[in-house]
Amino acid sequence: MKLFCLSFIALHLICIPELNAQDLLNEIEGDDELQHVRASFKNPKVINAQSLETTHAGVLDFRISHRFGRLNGGLYELFGLDQASLRLSFDYGITDRFQIGVGRSTYEKTYDGHLKYRLLWQTEGSNKMPLSLVLFSTMSVNTLRFPNLTYERTFVTRLNYVHQMIIGRKFNTALSAEILPTIVHRNFVLTSAEKNTVYAIGGAARYKFVQRVAFNAEYFYVPEGQLAPGFTNSLSLGFDIETGGHVFQLHFTNSPIMIDKGFITETTGKWSKGDIHFGFNISRVFTMKQPKKPKE
Repeated sequence: MKLFCLSFIALHLICIPELNAQDLLNEIEGDDELQHVRASFKNPKVINAQSLETTHAGVLDFRISHRFGRLNGGLYELFGLDQASLRLSFDYGITDRFQIGVGRSTYEKTYDGHLKYRLLWQTEGSNKMPLSLVLFSTMSVNTLRFPNLTYERTFVTRLNYVHQMIIGRKFNTALSAEILPTIVHRNFVLTSAEKNTVYAIGGAARYKFVQRVAFNAEYFYVPEGQLAPGFTNSLSLGFDIETGGHVFQLHFTNSPIMIDKGFITETTGKWSKGDIHFGFNISRVFTMKQPKKPKE
């Protein structure tokens, strides 16, 4: 646990130079031809996974995420609409590179917090940076009540951590893609067949085919030998629909879990068996900074 706490603190320290000094890219900010590449993805999240984007400075992003039950529940379950899980979250941009956020999920009554920092930013111009590199770190706590347990569950056993690098590029106005090397650490697992520390790699892509609509896809692969039998890899497909200050994300996924440690390591549904959940994310942004007063 100490190792992962130190890792979490280390990511915090990486963010400090953004608040106190210029970073490497700031040295070339004076180049008039330099342009940061923006809108690689339309939202800081692809579907479940993090995207290359961070919330802009002074902007609060309120997101409602919803997942229904499995489609193969049939008419009796109204194709999953009789069941649902929910996550509410707030993300705030400290700067254009540094984002913080908190959330609460119905799954395991989990509270989570995260830091997200854009270390490298894809640029165009005479000092071109060909890709973006984003660091993401989150910690979550399971607050379910555990009555009549035959084993001890302390507060420490309720904690989980995810550390991730997001490496990607916007290739043109339509296509963006990223890979996500990931470490998940769970302080408590149910069986010896599961590893506390799990290594995974994800991939995600976005293709914009009309002005305000884009297709998204993401997949996380966990090498064998780390999870207990019955768990599978997470695959999600969906669409972004932009309408002014809102972004609607409609999608289908085999994982109803919306926190990182959950959909990466605790997905049980299989697309081949129809274990598919319909869901949506609704994002609404608010500008928190006060407009500057005109000079007298």
